[in-house]
Amino acid sequence: MASMTGKTAIITGASRGIGEATARAMAAEGANLLLLARNGGSLTDLAQELSGKGGRVEAMTCDVSEYSQVETAVSRARGLFEKVDIMVNNAAVIDPIGPLSTSTPKEWHKAISINLGGMYNGTRAVLPQMRRQGAGVIVNISSGAAHNPIEGWSSYCSSKAAAFMLTRCTHLENRGAGVRAMSLSPGTVATDMQRQIKASGINAVSRMEFSDHAPVEIPARAIIWLTGDDAKDLAGEEVSLRDPEIRARIGLDQPA
Repeated sequence: MASMTGKTAIITGASRGIGEATARAMAAEGANLLLLARNGGSLTDLAQELSGKGGRVEAMTCDVSEYSQVETAVSRARGLFEKVDIMVNNAAVIDPIGPLSTSTPKEWHKAISINLGGMYNGTRAVLPQMRRQGAGVIVNISSGAAHNPIEGWSSYCSSKAAAFMLTRCTHLENRGAGVRAMSLSPGTVATDMQRQIKASGINAVSRMEFSDHAPVEIPARAIIWLTGDDAKDLAGEEVSLRDPEIRARIGLDQPA
Protein backbone atom coordinates (compact mmCIF):
# COMPACT_ATOMS: atom_id res chain seq x y z
CA MET A 1 0.00 0.00 0.00
CA ALA A 2 1.14 3.53 -0.82
CA SER A 3 1.72 5.91 2.06
CA MET A 4 -1.18 8.20 2.99
CA THR A 5 1.06 10.74 4.70
CA GLY A 6 -0.38 14.21 4.22
CA LYS A 7 -3.85 12.92 3.32
CA THR A 8 -6.91 13.67 5.44
CA ALA A 9 -9.82 11.25 5.67
CA ILE A 10 -13.19 11.28 7.41
CA ILE A 11 -14.63 7.88 8.31
CA THR A 12 -18.22 7.43 9.45
CA GLY A 13 -19.24 4.50 11.62
CA ALA A 14 -15.63 4.39 12.79
CA SER A 15 -16.12 2.96 16.29
CA ARG A 16 -16.27 -0.68 15.18
CA GLY A 17 -16.31 -3.12 12.28
CA ILE A 18 -15.15 -2.00 8.86
CA GLY A 19 -14.93 1.63 9.99
CA GLU A 20 -12.61 0.84 12.89
CA ALA A 21 -10.45 -1.44 10.75
CA THR A 22 -10.18 1.26 8.08
CA ALA A 23 -9.17 3.81 10.72
CA ARG A 24 -6.44 1.50 11.95
CA ALA A 25 -5.18 0.80 8.44
CA MET A 26 -5.17 4.45 7.39
CA ALA A 27 -3.47 5.55 10.61
CA ALA A 28 -0.75 2.98 9.96
CA GLU A 29 -0.25 4.55 6.52
CA GLY A 30 0.18 8.03 8.03
CA ALA A 31 -3.20 9.63 7.28
CA ASN A 32 -4.79 12.40 9.33
CA LEU A 33 -8.20 11.16 10.45
CA LEU A 34 -11.48 12.47 11.80
CA LEU A 35 -13.44 9.51 13.13
CA LEU A 36 -17.23 9.80 13.40
CA ALA A 37 -19.73 7.57 15.19
CA ARG A 38 -22.66 7.78 17.58
CA ASN A 39 -20.70 5.94 20.30
CA GLY A 40 -18.42 8.66 21.61
CA GLY A 41 -16.68 6.65 24.34
CA SER A 42 -15.23 3.85 22.25
CA LEU A 43 -14.50 6.30 19.45
CA THR A 44 -12.41 8.53 21.71
CA ASP A 45 -10.50 5.52 22.99
CA LEU A 46 -9.73 4.47 19.43
CA ALA A 47 -8.53 7.95 18.46
CA GLN A 48 -6.26 8.10 21.49
CA GLU A 49 -4.84 4.68 20.68
CA LEU A 50 -4.11 5.61 17.06
CA SER A 51 -2.76 9.11 17.67
CA GLY A 52 0.96 9.31 17.11
CA LYS A 53 1.13 6.18 14.97
CA GLY A 54 1.19 8.25 11.81
CA GLY A 55 -0.85 11.36 11.31
CA ARG A 56 -3.14 13.12 13.73
CA VAL A 57 -6.34 11.28 14.75
CA GLU A 58 -9.38 13.06 16.18
CA ALA A 59 -12.83 11.76 17.16
CA MET A 60 -16.24 13.38 17.11
CA THR A 61 -19.67 12.08 18.08
CA CYS A 62 -21.95 12.40 15.08
CA ASP A 63 -25.35 11.13 13.97
CA VAL A 64 -24.93 10.85 10.21
CA SER A 65 -28.68 11.02 9.66
CA GLU A 66 -28.54 14.68 10.77
CA TYR A 67 -26.99 16.86 8.08
CA SER A 68 -26.11 19.68 10.46
CA GLN A 69 -23.97 17.31 12.53
CA VAL A 70 -22.14 15.99 9.47
CA GLU A 71 -21.59 19.50 8.15
CA THR A 72 -20.14 20.52 11.51
CA ALA A 73 -17.81 17.50 11.42
CA VAL A 74 -16.53 18.38 7.96
CA SER A 75 -15.94 21.97 9.07
CA ARG A 76 -13.98 20.67 12.03
CA ALA A 77 -11.84 18.50 9.76
CA ARG A 78 -11.06 21.52 7.60
CA GLY A 79 -10.14 23.50 10.71
CA LEU A 80 -7.87 20.76 11.99
CA PHE A 81 -6.25 19.65 8.74
CA GLU A 82 -7.07 22.45 6.24
CA LYS A 83 -8.62 20.03 3.74
CA VAL A 84 -10.50 16.77 3.30
CA ASP A 85 -9.08 14.38 0.70
CA ILE A 86 -11.15 11.26 1.42
CA MET A 87 -14.67 10.60 2.67
CA VAL A 88 -15.57 7.04 3.67
CA ASN A 89 -19.34 6.74 4.05
CA ASN A 90 -19.45 3.54 6.07
CA ALA A 91 -22.09 4.03 8.79
CA ALA A 92 -25.06 1.68 8.37
CA VAL A 93 -27.55 -0.42 10.31
CA ILE A 94 -29.20 -3.76 9.48
CA ASP A 95 -32.22 -3.31 11.76
CA PRO A 96 -35.12 -3.66 11.44
CA ILE A 97 -34.85 -7.31 10.41
CA GLY A 98 -38.20 -8.94 9.77
CA PRO A 99 -41.15 -9.21 7.39
CA LEU A 100 -42.19 -6.05 5.59
CA SER A 101 -45.83 -6.77 6.48
CA THR A 102 -45.15 -6.42 10.22
CA SER A 103 -42.42 -3.76 10.06
CA THR A 104 -42.57 -0.65 12.22
CA PRO A 105 -42.64 2.44 9.96
CA LYS A 106 -40.58 4.53 12.38
CA GLU A 107 -37.79 1.94 12.56
CA TRP A 108 -37.90 1.32 8.79
CA HIS A 109 -37.55 5.01 7.98
CA LYS A 110 -34.80 5.42 10.58
CA ALA A 111 -32.71 2.80 8.78
CA ILE A 112 -33.18 4.62 5.47
CA SER A 113 -32.16 7.92 7.10
CA ILE A 114 -28.89 6.37 8.32
CA ASN A 115 -27.96 4.08 5.41
CA LEU A 116 -28.99 6.37 2.56
CA GLY A 117 -29.43 9.74 4.24
CA GLY A 118 -26.10 9.44 6.03
CA MET A 119 -24.33 8.68 2.78
CA TYR A 120 -25.96 11.67 1.11
CA ASN A 121 -25.09 13.90 4.07
CA GLY A 122 -21.43 12.87 4.03
CA THR A 123 -21.22 13.34 0.27
CA ARG A 124 -23.02 16.68 0.27
CA ALA A 125 -20.88 18.05 3.09
CA VAL A 126 -17.52 17.34 1.45
CA LEU A 127 -18.32 18.02 -2.19
CA PRO A 128 -17.98 21.84 -2.21
CA GLN A 129 -14.45 21.76 -0.84
CA MET A 130 -13.38 18.80 -2.95
CA ARG A 131 -14.62 20.61 -6.04
CA ARG A 132 -12.77 23.79 -5.04
CA GLN A 133 -9.51 21.94 -4.49
CA GLY A 134 -10.01 19.95 -7.70
CA ALA A 135 -9.46 16.60 -6.00
CA GLY A 136 -11.11 14.18 -3.62
CA VAL A 137 -12.26 10.59 -3.24
CA ILE A 138 -15.61 9.42 -1.86
CA VAL A 139 -15.92 5.73 -1.00
CA ASN A 140 -19.41 4.47 -0.22
CA ILE A 141 -19.77 1.08 1.44
CA SER A 142 -22.26 -0.92 -0.56
CA SER A 143 -23.52 -4.50 -0.40
CA GLY A 144 -24.70 -7.36 -2.55
CA ALA A 145 -28.06 -6.49 -0.99
CA ALA A 146 -28.14 -3.47 -3.29
CA HIS A 147 -28.89 -5.78 -6.21
CA ASN A 148 -30.55 -8.84 -4.67
CA PRO A 149 -33.69 -8.94 -2.52
CA ILE A 150 -33.08 -10.73 0.78
CA GLU A 151 -35.84 -11.95 3.06
CA GLY A 152 -36.33 -9.76 6.13
CA TRP A 153 -34.00 -7.01 4.91
CA SER A 154 -36.38 -4.69 3.04
CA SER A 155 -34.98 -1.49 4.57
CA TYR A 156 -31.35 -2.54 4.20
CA CYS A 157 -31.74 -3.74 0.59
CA SER A 158 -33.73 -0.66 -0.38
CA SER A 159 -31.27 1.76 1.19
CA LYS A 160 -28.24 0.08 -0.34
CA ALA A 161 -29.87 -0.01 -3.78
CA ALA A 162 -30.57 3.72 -3.56
CA ALA A 163 -27.06 4.37 -2.28
CA PHE A 164 -25.65 2.60 -5.35
CA MET A 165 -27.49 5.08 -7.58
CA LEU A 166 -26.32 7.97 -5.37
CA THR A 167 -22.73 6.90 -6.09
CA ARG A 168 -23.39 6.91 -9.82
CA CYS A 169 -25.06 10.34 -9.68
CA THR A 170 -22.16 11.71 -7.64
CA HIS A 171 -19.73 10.46 -10.27
CA LEU A 172 -21.79 11.82 -13.16
CA GLU A 173 -21.99 15.32 -11.69
CA ASN A 174 -18.45 15.61 -10.35
CA ARG A 175 -16.15 13.57 -12.60
CA GLY A 176 -15.07 16.73 -14.41
CA ALA A 177 -14.12 18.44 -11.16
CA GLY A 178 -11.43 15.99 -10.09
CA VAL A 179 -13.69 14.19 -7.60
CA ARG A 180 -13.91 10.39 -7.68
CA ALA A 181 -16.88 8.51 -6.21
CA MET A 182 -17.16 4.74 -6.06
CA SER A 183 -18.82 2.00 -4.06
CA LEU A 184 -17.22 -0.99 -2.38
CA SER A 185 -19.23 -4.18 -2.03
CA PRO A 186 -17.17 -6.15 0.51
CA GLY A 187 -19.19 -9.35 0.72
CA THR A 188 -20.09 -10.70 4.14
CA VAL A 189 -17.69 -9.43 6.79
CA ALA A 190 -17.14 -10.57 10.39
CA THR A 191 -18.67 -7.61 12.24
CA ASP A 192 -21.25 -7.10 14.97
CA MET A 193 -23.84 -6.75 12.21
CA GLN A 194 -23.33 -10.40 11.35
CA ARG A 195 -24.03 -11.34 14.96
CA GLN A 196 -27.34 -9.46 14.72
CA ILE A 197 -28.14 -11.27 11.48
CA LYS A 198 -27.25 -14.64 13.03
CA ALA A 199 -29.52 -13.98 15.99
CA SER A 200 -32.45 -13.14 13.72
CA GLY A 201 -32.55 -16.61 12.19
CA ILE A 202 -34.02 -15.12 9.01
CA ASN A 203 -32.67 -15.96 5.53
CA ALA A 204 -29.61 -17.92 4.41
CA VAL A 205 -27.10 -15.34 5.62
CA SER A 206 -28.19 -15.92 9.22
CA ARG A 207 -27.29 -19.60 8.85
CA MET A 208 -23.65 -18.83 8.04
CA GLU A 209 -21.05 -19.32 10.75
CA PHE A 210 -19.14 -16.27 11.96
CA SER A 211 -15.92 -17.87 10.73
CA ASP A 212 -17.37 -17.95 7.19
CA HIS A 213 -17.24 -14.16 6.95
CA ALA A 214 -14.20 -12.21 5.78
CA PRO A 215 -12.07 -10.44 8.41
CA VAL A 216 -12.55 -6.68 8.64
CA GLU A 217 -8.97 -6.07 7.54
CA ILE A 218 -9.86 -7.17 4.00
CA PRO A 219 -12.33 -4.36 3.16
CA ALA A 220 -10.13 -1.90 5.06
CA ARG A 221 -7.24 -2.75 2.77
CA ALA A 222 -9.52 -2.44 -0.26
CA ILE A 223 -10.75 1.00 0.82
CA ILE A 224 -7.20 2.32 1.03
CA TRP A 225 -6.47 0.89 -2.41
CA LEU A 226 -9.56 2.58 -3.86
CA THR A 227 -8.34 5.98 -2.69
CA GLY A 228 -5.08 5.60 -4.62
CA ASP A 229 -4.15 6.22 -8.24
CA ASP A 230 -4.27 2.52 -9.14
CA ALA A 231 -8.07 2.61 -8.85
CA LYS A 232 -8.71 5.73 -10.94
CA ASP A 233 -10.26 3.69 -13.73
CA LEU A 234 -12.96 2.46 -11.34
CA ALA A 235 -14.48 5.90 -10.66
CA GLY A 236 -18.26 5.69 -10.70
CA GLU A 237 -18.24 1.92 -10.37
CA GLU A 238 -19.28 -0.52 -7.69
CA VAL A 239 -16.22 -2.59 -6.84
CA SER A 240 -16.96 -6.08 -5.56
CA LEU A 241 -14.48 -8.08 -3.50
CA ARG A 242 -16.09 -11.20 -4.92
CA ASP A 243 -14.48 -10.33 -8.27
CA PRO A 244 -11.24 -12.33 -8.66
CA GLU A 245 -9.74 -9.69 -10.94
CA ILE A 246 -10.35 -6.95 -8.39
CA ARG A 247 -8.92 -9.08 -5.59
CA ALA A 248 -5.81 -9.72 -7.69
CA ARG A 249 -5.39 -6.00 -8.43
CA ILE A 250 -5.60 -5.16 -4.75
CA GLY A 251 -3.34 -8.05 -3.81
CA LEU A 252 -5.90 -9.70 -1.54
CA ASP A 253 -4.86 -13.17 -2.59
CA GLN A 254 -1.49 -12.39 -1.05
CA PRO A 255 -0.78 -12.15 2.68
CA ALA A 256 -2.14 -8.87 4.11
